[in-house]
Amino acid sequence: MSIFFWVVLLYLALLMGISIWKSRAIKNQDDFMVAGRGVSTPKLVGTLLCTWLGSGTLLAGAGLAARVGISELWLAAGAWIGIVLVFFLAGRVRRIAQYTVPDILELRYNKYARILGTIVIVIAYTTIVGYQFRGGGFVLNLVAGIPEWQGVLLTAGFIIVFTAFAGMLSIVSVDIINGAVITVAVIVAVPLVFINLGGAEFVTTALDPALFDITGGHNWIWVMGVFFPTFLLLMGESNMYQKFYSAKNEKAAKNAVIFWVIGTVIIETAIASLAILAFSHFNALDPSSIMHLATEDSERIILHAARFGTEIGIPLAGGLLLICAAVAIITSTGNSFLLTPSTNLTRDIYQRFINPQASEKVIVLFQRLMVLVLGILAWLLLTQFRTILDMAFTAYTMIGAGLTPALLAAFLWKRVTTAGGVASIATGMGVTVLITVINSFGDAPLIPFDYIVLPAAGLSILVLIVVSLLTQPDPKEKWEKFYEK
Repeated sequence: MSIFFWVVLLYLALLMGISIWKSRAIKNQDDFMVAGRGVSTPKLVGTLLCTWLGSGTLLAGAGLAARVGISELWLAAGAWIGIVLVFFLAGRVRRIAQYTVPDILELRYNKYARILGTIVIVIAYTTIVGYQFRGGGFVLNLVAGIPEWQGVLLTAGFIIVFTAFAGMLSIVSVDIINGAVITVAVIVAVPLVFINLGGAEFVTTALDPALFDITGGHNWIWVMGVFFPTFLLLMGESNMYQKFYSAKNEKAAKNAVIFWVIGTVIIETAIASLAILAFSHFNALDPSSIMHLATEDSERIILHAARFGTEIGIPLAGGLLLICAAVAIITSTGNSFLLTPSTNLTRDIYQRFINPQASEKVIVLFQRLMVLVLGILAWLLLTQFRTILDMAFTAYTMIGAGLTPALLAAFLWKRVTTAGGVASIATGMGVTVLITVINSFGDAPLIPFDYIVLPAAGLSILVLIVVSLLTQPDPKEKWEKFYEK
């Protein structure tokens, strides 16, 4: 086994040790679901950053950057703009102090909005967890030669066990470490590779000028297709809301958003830059070389750069740190996106409709069972998509079209009605599922995955507005709590 394998093993052991230690502090659902509502600003920044920077960024985003250049940043920019807008909602979200996004949906609309919102989150988030498993399979195959399918199973087992031990308490604790590793690894790697490959001269003479085109040779419809999935996902991101509920107060929640957007812009830009530089070198090597990376494998470029970093100026220590960053990104996102739907099923279905009188012990036990069930479902979903990017666009659209319009309307439009909100959720979810199912048949998709947000979100917003205007306004007591100072 290589030194990369042992470093990954030690890093995972450290994370698991922290989770087991924190599990001793779990006493009730507040501790498991929202970390006792006592998370400080630094911990909140770390966990928000780590949750967002998942395999969608490390693998799908980096692979897209390697192929199309800086125009990939439209995918990242959707989140950046979304985070800025979230700044103005963070305090109000924390003030409401619920557990889940479906809590908000029922508070503003009705129980059917809660049920539909839960279904949307479960489908989308298990899909996202699924491609974290695939990312872990990539890592273990690279550092230890473990067959990819076995690596996927091992990653799934680790993430499921980790999450089940201590829930949000363990996640916010380890994400301080993960956030630091990710930031240092990526920011250090970019200048080293840039200088080693020849600096500005290499960029201007060896790289295709199209890599620096703002649209990457595509039209603006493509730009909207990659911008809006992350933008709408971020605005309706249940992990984010659940972590705002975990903040110790409104000020901590708002301050965390400021540092979150700064960190996200820096790291996502650095990952895209590293992908472009490294891929231009490895893709140009002789195909017979073990270090050659084909275009169809571009989603592995960051992992490839870590493993063969000495070839492009990254010392062994830097490569090891970059591999640890990859592990941090995959595990932290997998943990958070597994915890959230398990919280939804526990809080929004079991506790709300099946066993309202359940004790704290039973609730925590049930949620741990849901972590296991959803982990297995996430693994099964892996077989339904060809690439991580396809999985990412589908999951992002499910949330962005099925949840975000109704959720934002609860905070921003007093005239939205219960019927409008419920119809919007059903429409966004239904259109996304329908297109995805149709795309699964045949060799070529009916609507490419990087365009499905346009019809799905467009129809969801249209239905929200039209149905709300055609139905009687909701009484003041239904919406006033969302606008209290």
